[in-house]
Amino acid sequence: MDKIEHIGIAVKDLETSNKLFEKLFGAPHYKIEEVASEGVRTSFFKTGPNKIELLEAIKEDSPIAKFIERKGEGVHHIAFAVEDIEQEIERLKGEGFTVLNEKPKKGADNKLVVFLHPKTTNGVLVELCQEISTNEG
Repeated sequence: MDKIEHIGIAVKDLETSNKLFEKLFGAPHYKIEEVASEGVRTSFFKTGPNKIELLEAIKEDSPIAKFIERKGEGVHHIAFAVEDIEQEIERLKGEGFTVLNEKPKKGADNKLVVFLHPKTTNGVLVELCQEISTNEG
């Protein structure tokens, strides 16, 4: 894994949270994007070399809606950048980690993503992200 790609924060209301985080970081978000397959709207902020992703549920049965219902707003996941997501999936499975989606899927911010089950990562939902090149889907 190369670096922390971003930290994902589940929020109830993206507009309200965008205003809060704009005040916190002293800068506006740089992107809002909907990921229909995950039932979320996302907003990204940059703070120095780091990125923060706010996630708002757009469907009642989405993973973010369920997370907020169980735990409330807060840190949802930590994402790590990887060069070769397929290779990392195989390596981590070999190390005993449970992968939630066997095949990478298109996520927000032009990334292929896969998640590791929190039961195998001390309660932390871990996301692996690989930049989608112009040759990939």
